[in-house]
Amino acid sequence: MVIRTGIAVTMIVACGLYTRGATGPEHPAPRTALARLPLNIEQWRGVDARTLEDDVLTELGVDDYINRHYARAGDAPVSAYVGYYASQRQGDTIHSPQNCLPGAGWRPVHTEQVGIALDGRTGTVNRILIQKGLERQAVLYWYQGRGRVIASEYVNKGWLMLDAARFGRTDGGLVRLIMPVKTDPDGAFTTLTAFGRSLMPRLWSYLP
Repeated sequence: MVIRTGIAVTMIVACGLYTRGATGPEHPAPRTALARLPLNIEQWRGVDARTLEDDVLTELGVDDYINRHYARAGDAPVSAYVGYYASQRQGDTIHSPQNCLPGAGWRPVHTEQVGIALDGRTGTVNRILIQKGLERQAVLYWYQGRGRVIASEYVNKGWLMLDAARFGRTDGGLVRLIMPVKTDPDGAFTTLTAFGRSLMPRLWSYLP
């Protein structure tokens, strides 16, 4: 009886702490605006792509973003989108590309999660081959922020709840890389992974 009472009290206290943290003031970490991310990253040279339309930005609910093309000699360009959300409490949660891409007519052909080794640790990302008609594209995307690189949307939301309760933080970002596939999907994913490995560690100042 005493053990049950102790467990019940512990659960009540934990729920109270969570509620207080999750509904209290936000404390996003200091960060650098994404526009200041270098256009030149190692052997990759970038250019800004078109600005997203106002209705698209409203739908995304994003607070800061970049939309660029990066290329290196001998490879097709990589379309790089990075979106930052200062808060995800008021419905402005990150939209999964797996929901957005089918809406644009792209069908996932193959989906898996793979690791990218960085600085002695591994970040897990989503690797998707998509197709529309005869066109195919290779996609890598992941969630980055609050000290983590995460592939799973659900795992990311779980950490979001914990970080809101513990630190008053619901800020975070989405990174999406896309490259056209001419003949060899594996070759396209090799290029995307190489760029992702160069980009990911540089994003911590922008997605802290």
